[in-house]
Amino acid sequence: MIIPNGGGTPRAVASGEPSFDRLRELLRPEYTGTRPVPRAWTRGRYPRVRVTVVWGLTGVGGWPQTSRAPGGDTAVERVDQLFLAGDGTPWVRTDPAPDVEDDDIRWHRAPRDLYDRLDRAGLLGAPVSAASDRSGSRSAVPLWWAAAGGLAAGAAATFLACRAADRRRTGPPRGEPRQELIDL
Repeated sequence: MIIPNGGGTPRAVASGEPSFDRLRELLRPEYTGTRPVPRAWTRGRYPRVRVTVVWGLTGVGGWPQTSRAPGGDTAVERVDQLFLAGDGTPWVRTDPAPDVEDDDIRWHRAPRDLYDRLDRAGLLGAPVSAASDRSGSRSAVPLWWAAAGGLAAGAAATFLACRAADRRRTGPPRGEPRQELIDL
């Protein structure tokens, strides 16, 4: 799920699409290290968020972890946010476990030439000039980080509510013997 800040509408990109591959190349979700950043950034005063990407995984779960058939669950794997430093260098801020309340936040640089190509193509929302993206404003950052978490929490709540509703309608009739065995 790509959530642009300041222009464009959120959209989902699936694995196998060219946009997904380019986004993966830019954000490098397989990178597990971290790079040092300015001290102000570690205190939450970093440049304005350019785009937030929520990485999800579908087709997970099933017996014995859940009471559902395998492949029907979804999970939020990680959340990446893309920033532009004052010199125009794109930085990625990663929360590798968004469902855990911890301080495991990782930073790494993204390839500038690839960022420029994806920005011009509109994959990161409406293209913005580098000058307007270097404002260093702090106000939008917590709101967008909360929006990504809220989006993930809303999706999880909807999923759990549907799962609970489905559970009540399944199984043998209450108070009667089952007449036939149905394989699912």
